[in-house]
Amino acid sequence: MKLLMVIAHEKFRDEEYLIPAQAFAEAGIDFDVATDQPGSCMGMLGETVEVKQSIKESDPSLYDGIVIVGGPGAAEYLWTDADLRPLIRAMHGDGKVVAAICLAPVVLAYAGILEGRQATVFKTRLSEKSFADKGAIFTDIPVVVDGTIITANGPLAATAFAEEVIIALSC
Repeated sequence: MKLLMVIAHEKFRDEEYLIPAQAFAEAGIDFDVATDQPGSCMGMLGETVEVKQSIKESDPSLYDGIVIVGGPGAAEYLWTDADLRPLIRAMHGDGKVVAAICLAPVVLAYAGILEGRQATVFKTRLSEKSFADKGAIFTDIPVVVDGTIITANGPLAATAFAEEVIIALSC
């Protein structure tokens, strides 16, 4: 098993990266990390992650799923990332696990894979509007699993989110 974790180059939510990364490692799931601007990526709480791989150069055929980390950086840099949307669509089209937490599920909506699907997101006026505009069925609970799509609403759901990703990968 191998996952692709995606973080924004700045202002990603630290625990939404760290908690799943630790859970995946403990479960024996290998993962690569990609970002919109490779280099030293800084979380909103100060965590630094050195990332060499860009989203653009990420090959979906190498992974069993994708996990997109939230935080304000996701809204600022990933929602409109032109390389991330086709990567999400390719993985979803191949039946792979597609997961996003906090503000990152909006990227899934923009990629067109949440229409008619249940999902959750960190509630803001803009995230709720994006869900509504793209036909996602907003479900106000911490973690939502709809087929191979897994969404979570924020850092307090990071552990449960990681557990659902691990379960989905083992199916």
